[in-house]
Amino acid sequence: APTLPAPGFKKLKVGEIDVIALNDGISRRPLVAEFVKNAPLDEVKALLASQNLPTHYIDVPFTPFLIVNGNQRYLMDTGFANNGGPTTGKMIANMAAAGCKPEDINNVVISHFHGDHINGLLYKDGSLVYPNAKVHVPAGEYAFWMDKDRLDKATGGLKGAMTNAQRVLNKIPADRLVKFESGSEVAPGITSVAAFGHTPGHTLFTVKSGGQSFIYVADITNVPALFARNPDWAVTFDMNPEMARQSRRKIFDMIVKEKMMTGGFHFPFPAMGTITPSGNGFQFTPIK
Repeated sequence: APTLPAPGFKKLKVGEIDVIALNDGISRRPLVAEFVKNAPLDEVKALLASQNLPTHYIDVPFTPFLIVNGNQRYLMDTGFANNGGPTTGKMIANMAAAGCKPEDINNVVISHFHGDHINGLLYKDGSLVYPNAKVHVPAGEYAFWMDKDRLDKATGGLKGAMTNAQRVLNKIPADRLVKFESGSEVAPGITSVAAFGHTPGHTLFTVKSGGQSFIYVADITNVPALFARNPDWAVTFDMNPEMARQSRRKIFDMIVKEKMMTGGFHFPFPAMGTITPSGNGFQFTPIK
């Protein structure tokens, strides 16, 4: 089993805004040829080995981010709550250690509708994890996943993912659900950024205050040691690999140009740091 971070939270100050990484656990999966869809497994293993990383498995962390701006608390993505495996579901305890309870969350902001990002909206019994929060979702993402006709025609993994998305989102009271257009301001200091490809409405978020800036990149790259270093490689989870590749290049170029601090849902904990150019790609360096 993977070793979980202790403590499982990390705080970063961005101007007057607090950015807090909250680890929800880590899953370990065998590294198989299908994980990178457009590169030989030997090349993938060689890149991992060159960074002194294991070559037979991939550790996938799950780290939502809490943005605290005055009395407003914005949780970006949710993890699993009590719906995942034994090495997940750690975020609420880590949130408590960071000084916050689920009842304190005013807003949950969703990047996309894959299960590890939305399942933590509900406990296993169907009750709301964040009873006082509005849930903000990208309008395009909502339109795709909540389409009943598309669900009827879907097959395989897509059908399962769509069934799950509709199960979760249909439990959110209508007066708590807020749809926003990707690219619009979600709240003062927080702006959404369209980065489609991983999913049809995959959306990132920038946080700016006091001349400083941070970007939560969600799943723009699932494993930075692979897909930041080689942005043209396609992870098996990208629904539109070519669009995801273009988004990845565009976002990383923007991060470097604007010298933004960066956090990613699947980045190794503390899941935030800097992005710098490296060869044909980019290097993620975590903060201390």
